[in-house]
Amino acid sequence: MFNENDKNLLKQKNVSEQDIQEQLNFFKSGFPFLELIAAASTEKGITKVKDESVYLKIWDDYSVSGKQIIKFVPASGAASRMFKSLFEFIDAPYNKPQNETELTFFDNIQKFAFYDELNAACISNYEKNITELISLGEYKNIVRSLLLSQGLNYGALPKGLLKFHRYSDEIRTPVEEHLTEGALYAKNSNNSVNIHFTVSPEHHALFETLIEEKKAHYENKLKIKYNVSFSEQKPKTDTIAVDLNNEPFRDKGELLFRPGGHGALIENLNDLNGDIIFIKNIDNVVPDAFKTTETRYKKLLAGVLVSVQQQAFEYMKLIDSGDYTHDQLLEVLHFVQNTLNIKNPETKLLEDVELVLYLKHKLNRPIRVCGMVKNVGEPGGGPFLTVNSDGTISPQILESSQIDMNDPAKVAMFNQGTHFNPVDLVCGVRNYKGDKFDLRKYVDKNTGFISFKSKSGRELKALELPGLWNGAMSDWNTIFVEVPIETFNPVKVVNDLLRKEHQGV
Repeated sequence: MFNENDKNLLKQKNVSEQDIQEQLNFFKSGFPFLELIAAASTEKGITKVKDESVYLKIWDDYSVSGKQIIKFVPASGAASRMFKSLFEFIDAPYNKPQNETELTFFDNIQKFAFYDELNAACISNYEKNITELISLGEYKNIVRSLLLSQGLNYGALPKGLLKFHRYSDEIRTPVEEHLTEGALYAKNSNNSVNIHFTVSPEHHALFETLIEEKKAHYENKLKIKYNVSFSEQKPKTDTIAVDLNNEPFRDKGELLFRPGGHGALIENLNDLNGDIIFIKNIDNVVPDAFKTTETRYKKLLAGVLVSVQQQAFEYMKLIDSGDYTHDQLLEVLHFVQNTLNIKNPETKLLEDVELVLYLKHKLNRPIRVCGMVKNVGEPGGGPFLTVNSDGTISPQILESSQIDMNDPAKVAMFNQGTHFNPVDLVCGVRNYKGDKFDLRKYVDKNTGFISFKSKSGRELKALELPGLWNGAMSDWNTIFVEVPIETFNPVKVVNDLLRKEHQGV
């Protein structure tokens, strides 16, 4: 199947023929749907924290204990989808805005943080400012100045580098908002903030340039030190593409590989040398006026994580000591069932020796606490209780592609979901001895999915790796905690920047 050129390419990518064959098999067999027990809710699987102050103090105490705290921000996504409607307007057969999205954009154009920069680009390109272009009906030239390389080139840049928020004395990008919020909840005991951005190769230098320009400003303003690092998706996580007959897709004679999706970032996360890691998407940021609520609940999630992790560590020490009673094992089992929400109907049949092995296996894993907001129609994966390959039931974050939508019972569970995941995670990645877990060992490879794309006018099938907060963390201990919708303010389309949460400075 593979010629010498193919084998050399695989060698360059550090990928084995066995890895590729495994991917090809998935194209042929497909991915199995997950077995659902129920959508998670505050009655089943989602915790509503009553005494928040307890957990806020736990986090404050932990953050000055000398442990390594890191903020991890996936930032490689391009902004092109954010401007989909404006790209369509450029190609539309009409010249003046007609639909609601177009009208809203132009009616409020002065409210965007990039307005002044866009105005300058219009003058440079057409010797007319935005007001003049609008009066002449030259709306498309304004959009061209925003999206195309002759202007701001926003259509080809990543979201992290766009101007999102206007203040009285400055304008901030999402990268800068992540710098400022990192100082509020992810500060280490040495008064430093560690922030890691995953970026695409073509934009890496632009991110570094922005940090070089802004870092000292925020360090002086916030009286802290930043340790900012970057990484790119590893070539070995690219996945092979196939044609519609599931044969390797070749472009000009060469095998075609495509990025494996955000699930590939488990490799980048695994490379970080931290104790506690916050994960949050690049576009989910707010101006300073709204950061109080956001900070409170980030600390709350982290406090819950530390509390649960410390208890799990104590139980692991007890089990490893070999000096425990049957009643103590039942206490640990109760913790696994009711705090970690892992159920196993077979445990009542286990002898103590078997129970110890089971408890040790379930406790000695990475742990994550995931914020869940009430579902008000926003996009995002949902929290469910699902059956694992070993027969246990545990909390998982699922996308609709992982659910059999031809099964009425599963569709009913999906529709009954009361919450969704805004990608708001705090992760504990070390065991009780202080050793790092190898996060790659906790991925469920059966939770990827297949999508249809095209290349050079030919249709192809692409394989997405298990999502970072979906199947890539399938075998972690997972706790869902309800947080308010105010903590979720993504910018999926450009007009989202007109929401009060992005205008209030």
